[in-house]
Amino acid sequence: MLNEADRKFFRPKWRRVTATVFCFGWTLVEWLSGEPFWGMIAAGITFYCLWNFFYKFDESQETSE
Repeated sequence: MLNEADRKFFRPKWRRVTATVFCFGWTLVEWLSGEPFWGMIAAGITFYCLWNFFYKFDESQETSE
């Protein structure tokens, strides 16, 4: 769950995309280097990013300043 400060920081879409792509790259590195435990951890973080940044993220929600 994202708090107000997180929503404010991740409002620009490029930040959400960058964080998700970074996590996906980390997942690939772990799997390709033969570390399935850390690959699963990184994959979980990647799916968390996908869920919170793209599926549940409400871009129309105004932030209070």
